[in-house]
Amino acid sequence: MAYIPVILVFLLYFSGIPIAFALFGASIFYFTFFDAGMPPDLVLQQFITATASFPLLAIPFFVMAGSVMNYSGISKKLMQMAEVLTGHMTGGMAQVNVLLSTMMGGVSGSANADAAMQSKILVPQMVKRGYSASFSSAITAASSAISPVIPPGITMIIYALIAQVSVGEMFAAGYVPGMIMAVSLMVTVTIISKKRNYKPSRDKRANSKEILLQFVDSSWSLMLPFGIILGLRFGIFTPTEAGAMAVLASALIGIFIYKELTFAHIKPILLDTIYGTGTVVLIIVSASVFGYYLNWERIPQLLTEQLLLMTDNKWVMLGVLNVFLLCIGMFLEGGAALIILAPLLVPVVVQLGVDPVHFGMIIIVNIMIGGVTPPFGSMMFTTCSVTKVPVGDFVKEIWPFIIALIFSLLVITYFPSLVLFLPNLM
Repeated sequence: MAYIPVILVFLLYFSGIPIAFALFGASIFYFTFFDAGMPPDLVLQQFITATASFPLLAIPFFVMAGSVMNYSGISKKLMQMAEVLTGHMTGGMAQVNVLLSTMMGGVSGSANADAAMQSKILVPQMVKRGYSASFSSAITAASSAISPVIPPGITMIIYALIAQVSVGEMFAAGYVPGMIMAVSLMVTVTIISKKRNYKPSRDKRANSKEILLQFVDSSWSLMLPFGIILGLRFGIFTPTEAGAMAVLASALIGIFIYKELTFAHIKPILLDTIYGTGTVVLIIVSASVFGYYLNWERIPQLLTEQLLLMTDNKWVMLGVLNVFLLCIGMFLEGGAALIILAPLLVPVVVQLGVDPVHFGMIIIVNIMIGGVTPPFGSMMFTTCSVTKVPVGDFVKEIWPFIIALIFSLLVITYFPSLVLFLPNLM
């Protein structure tokens, strides 16, 4: 009987009810009909007090920063820099697509935001230059999986809150996995482009002078993510204050340097921020109440005991959990999967000696792969809805990129020293 709310969450979610209401509804159902020891008003109090968290303020700040950067011309400068660096390569525009997502990681921090932006900007350009619309959509969705892995990703903040680890360490841990994913996708693009004879977007490699001039032109855009990490590293500001500084810096750059940000952009920026923040925070506070039920019934502890009966080898356990998370990711939206599963799985891996920061990157990469995987991948639907590509055509093109991302996941899983190199320096 104690597991009925868990089953109820999935039933409600798959019936089309938003995950926040599914989590909260299942929790209220449990405390109303199964365990009267917790009065309903105390459950509501838990819902309200969950919002009184200083680290949660980082979410609206980073959501707003991503929106400001898109309107301020920073995204455009990053795209120009990406084309100068990779436009001469085989499959030039597809390579630009991957590199831009890698650069955008420090800007948007959101896979769906990156997928939507590149679907509008890059996919039409790729189609004009001879790439198929389905291939262009597939690489756009696959490359957008990199964005939340490169700091400052919102999923990193959420995981840090759930697992009680340092947000700064999670940010530092994201760089190497993000680069591994980018290289894997770029190699895959090269192989496919050679077979299909996709041409570079530039006739020849940019010379040193051209790269230097573009670097200077894009330097303000490139410095933002590194400024955030350095500020956290040297204790100049907290993660929440880093979000506020990112908003301020990107606004100043957009107004005084690139001169593209105007008062007309205030309304869409605020609407983006309110929508993005409201969606994420409502899920988090609902998950807080659901977590209260899980702890009340000791479900994380019971799950830990059951999984440890299977194996006490952490590498075998990580392999099992990867398969489990990849399967879950095919059906459950990434943010929902993270919020539901992280509280259950973190105690298991920590007891086996896995660093929670390392496991954080494993679970985030897993749910990002789920975001491009049929049947319910959120980035798949975002990209197809913008580009008007049928999901069936998209699925035919996405599999090589999913294989590349799974290869990256295996490297990230079984070479923890790569992931923890920068956090250990901190």
